[in-house]
Amino acid sequence: MAPKKLQVGAAGLGRMGKRHAINFLNRAPRSQLVAAFSPDPEEIQWAKQHLEPYGVTLYTKYEDMIQHPGLQAVVIGTATSVHAEEAIKAMEKNLHVLCEKPLSINLDICNEVVAAAKQRPHLKVMCGFSRRFDDSYRAAYRKVENGLIGRPSVLRSQTCDKHDPSGFYVEYASWSGGVFVDMAVHDIDLTLWFFGSDVVPKSISAYGITAVTPDLKKYNDYDNAVGIVEFHNGKIAYYYCSRMMAHGQEDVTEIIGTEGKLSVNLNPQSDLVNYYHAGGITREVPPHYWGRFEQAFVKETNEFVDSCLDDTPLPMKLSNAVKAVQIGAWLQESLVSGKQLRFDETGKRIEAAKI
Repeated sequence: MAPKKLQVGAAGLGRMGKRHAINFLNRAPRSQLVAAFSPDPEEIQWAKQHLEPYGVTLYTKYEDMIQHPGLQAVVIGTATSVHAEEAIKAMEKNLHVLCEKPLSINLDICNEVVAAAKQRPHLKVMCGFSRRFDDSYRAAYRKVENGLIGRPSVLRSQTCDKHDPSGFYVEYASWSGGVFVDMAVHDIDLTLWFFGSDVVPKSISAYGITAVTPDLKKYNDYDNAVGIVEFHNGKIAYYYCSRMMAHGQEDVTEIIGTEGKLSVNLNPQSDLVNYYHAGGITREVPPHYWGRFEQAFVKETNEFVDSCLDDTPLPMKLSNAVKAVQIGAWLQESLVSGKQLRFDETGKRIEAAKI
């Protein structure tokens, strides 16, 4: 008797959607990609070459795909604006859901997804924060759990993309939610992991510049931004986002404790080769996030499948995905308004006194 496989449908076949589809098709032994959806004719043409020959049925309507016979789960890699709607529709069809981050840039809509999932506790619903599946981050987390650096007190984390002069990020900024919601949400999620998901912000400040892409200003966004979140339990998180790196992707995290420090990817490199030459010593770095986190996405895929088939707990809470977006939205508000936001110990906003 053949081992049971999770029957999966892939929603969205853009850059990230393609990668999810290939992972479920070729890199998750306990899953079977049986369906894929995209409204884009070019993406369907790609799927006819890379998915259809392997038994994947293609759809141009999401509602048709989630009715595919025997379907058990969907992976959602479509535009952020439809993540929540598609996740809820999948749950209504009794399907497990792995959704790309964020669930939405709207907090109320994020909470609708969480509420829908709570109504169906037998379903596995996960928002994919890939860094939680990265071997290096997991090794760092185990060291924190084992007390190697004492009490973690300061987290400095950055998401820095290679500069793209094509204008893509300007168009993208019109709907991405801003640099903190789009980029720093990964660093915020790491904060909730290393500091604990119950941390409550005390103050939030953010600052930004448009150093290389002035057109971002029309969407109230920036190509470089720094944010600081002070928590009520005496911890601080510092975030740096950039879209102007000349050399490649540079995602770095430091966790500083009372008895030591941990760093992840502080000296980024794509492999273990150093080139020694007359000009010095050089090494290559990944040009984009996939070069850094490809294996983390593979692990994410397989752990989601295992959780669905074995009915084991997911490795992260869905509510954390909402909290990460909320903190990101507050950072974005501070960035645009130029004002510090303050909160009481219950997490309620403290409005500035009016004279």
